[in-house]
Amino acid sequence: MIAKRRSSEIQLFQGVDWGTVALYVVITLIGFAAVFSASYVEDAADPFSFKLYYVKHLVWMGLAYVFALIILLLDRSLWHKLAYFICVGSVAFVLVTFTPLGKVINGARAWIELGGFTFQPMEIAKVGVSLAVARLMSNYEFTVQRFGDMLKVLMILFVPFCIAVIQNDTGSGLVFCSFLFMFYREGLDNWICVPAIFFVALLILSFLMAPGVLLLALLFIFTFSAGMLMRDRWKICVQYVMLLMSVSTALFVLLCFIAPNKFTLYQCLLYTTMVSMVGVVVFAYRANIRKLYFLVLIFFVSVVCLPTSDMMFHHLKDHQQQRIRTFLGLHNDSDANYHVRQSKIAIGSGGLFGQGYLEGDMARYGRVPENHTDFIFCLIGEEFGFIGAVVLFALLALLILRIMRMGDRQLETFGRVYCYCVASMLFFHCLINLGMTMGVVPVMGIPLPLVSYGGSSMLGFSILIFIAIALDASPIKRQSSLYTW
Repeated sequence: MIAKRRSSEIQLFQGVDWGTVALYVVITLIGFAAVFSASYVEDAADPFSFKLYYVKHLVWMGLAYVFALIILLLDRSLWHKLAYFICVGSVAFVLVTFTPLGKVINGARAWIELGGFTFQPMEIAKVGVSLAVARLMSNYEFTVQRFGDMLKVLMILFVPFCIAVIQNDTGSGLVFCSFLFMFYREGLDNWICVPAIFFVALLILSFLMAPGVLLLALLFIFTFSAGMLMRDRWKICVQYVMLLMSVSTALFVLLCFIAPNKFTLYQCLLYTTMVSMVGVVVFAYRANIRKLYFLVLIFFVSVVCLPTSDMMFHHLKDHQQQRIRTFLGLHNDSDANYHVRQSKIAIGSGGLFGQGYLEGDMARYGRVPENHTDFIFCLIGEEFGFIGAVVLFALLALLILRIMRMGDRQLETFGRVYCYCVASMLFFHCLINLGMTMGVVPVMGIPLPLVSYGGSSMLGFSILIFIAIALDASPIKRQSSLYTW
């Protein structure tokens, strides 16, 4: 009776985390101010023309605010009921980019042009994918420790990732790798998370080290991880490595007599390792070690990546290859490093307090390319200095932490998983964008959430954040207060 009476007394917007809403509004206003500074033309004949970036950005902000209000008014249970439909519909929307409506911008066929506006459907697909993952992981029988369950989730993430790669929009595809943080929060074993993170680093190390050295490193790292999973079976892991090395060496010697100079020791070790995976899977099945299945899958993908990494690298566009080589110090190309060099100069020229609003010379007058989109942080650093950059960084970090807190206080798995999906993507976007403007990571074309110019990014992140706020305001979550009386 108490629960029914409490539910009937629920008012409009009751339970909404207004602190998070205020953070969202402040960050978007800072973004508009930055876009205005980057695109404002003093002698413009029509300062309200839709040809100006800040006017378009203002329209998208207004539209995002309308969507945010609608989301707060909708029934919160709709997101759980329609999660799979929204995912399928949003991914299908991405496929429209391959039709005549699609438009190529900066080498990526990831946009749709409607009138004077362009839209990137992948930003909306992030909403659908997050809802679908949360819905799947909220099933009563789901557990991250079961290989079959995790495989279903990875398939949901794999589809948009492949589409992004085909679109030549690799940066958007890599965003889905951020879901690893959510998996860790949901209880994925530490000794599975470590190899997964190493797999990401493997793509970078493959350009710096020989394949044979990487294969040996992978072999020892994953064998050590398997030993940590099995704990009392270290002897078996040591025997596996010794047997693998012995068989590989014997095979290499034999092939040297049969076909001299045709095979290398690395190839023999690679082939032997791949064949041995069958025995490892059989052992995991007979010993009933389900965690080992996922470890074997990551190891298998990592090993397959070694001989194909060079092919993947050459599949990239020339400017992407130059950016990676320049970042890794393998190539000193002043043209490829122009964006980052100019960005660093702009940030450094801001000093402690900055040059003042609308007073930045580097960012405002085109000396920093893409100063209103991917490199907008350098404009903030130049005009507001170190203090302004720290304030923006603190606001973004606080927003992410508040969304994580929303997830922690959810009673339902659906809301918790979704909130951590949103927090993970926000963290990844901020990390990559701020890192590339300061030369810490390669330039990938990932915008700064709620700050960079871009209607699709603004709308996508607004929907992501306000669905999390709506789930946090759900009466189901607030029913927990009944048990304290």
